[in-house]
Amino acid sequence: MTETFAPRTRFAVPGRIAVGDQAASVWRTATLTEVRRETPRAATFRLAVPHWAGHLPGQHLMLRLTADDGYVAQRHYSIASAPDGSGHIELTLDHIEGGEVSGWFHTVARPGDTVEVRGPLSGFFAWPGDRPALLIGAGSGVVPLMSMVRHQRARGLAVSLRLLVSARRPEELIYARELGAETTAVFTRSAPQGVPVGRLAAAHMAPLLAEQPPGGWEAYVCGSNGFAEHASRLLVAAGQPVDRIRIERFG
Repeated sequence: MTETFAPRTRFAVPGRIAVGDQAASVWRTATLTEVRRETPRAATFRLAVPHWAGHLPGQHLMLRLTADDGYVAQRHYSIASAPDGSGHIELTLDHIEGGEVSGWFHTVARPGDTVEVRGPLSGFFAWPGDRPALLIGAGSGVVPLMSMVRHQRARGLAVSLRLLVSARRPEELIYARELGAETTAVFTRSAPQGVPVGRLAAAHMAPLLAEQPPGGWEAYVCGSNGFAEHASRLLVAAGQPVDRIRIERFG
């Protein structure tokens, strides 16, 4: 979730992490082509990846940065874009305090810079668009879920899809400009006038679970450890089968 950098792209933030994954073995040099601001703390980075084999919504990749002294940092990142055959993928990254990789992207990276990626990885959280999907995310947990929403829209899929997303404040709601009628937003710190403030609760899920499509929902939950645990417990309490809850957590 790398490529050797020119001097100006050297990163130096404490906290070294190296992550391995056997799912995809070929590293490819990706070129940053565009940066879009999503919120004050999050931005989308568009990458051109030669010979990208494509991905399913919900999958992620491994991203590697290599500093001038040979030090390597690797991270897993969910893919935000829908599969479109363009050879481009998009990653949406929060600027994490002290984060060496997110810090490099947010403060140093410019179009034309290169990194290394390999993937796509993991089929467990993937949604190919063949079953009704109930998507529940918090903060940057909305990223792989947005890939699913974009995929449904781009393909004009008739299969039911609903998104329940939690953010602290409206200005921190990633992809706010893109969210549509399929989305219910929950705000935990402050909200627009007339919208209650509070943690994700059974009352938010009840209307969605009540409109069970034929065959029922496949639930996809993505967020921090605490959020994933809380949301999955709400789902089970509301009657969602445990074997139809897929969870991706971070932190």
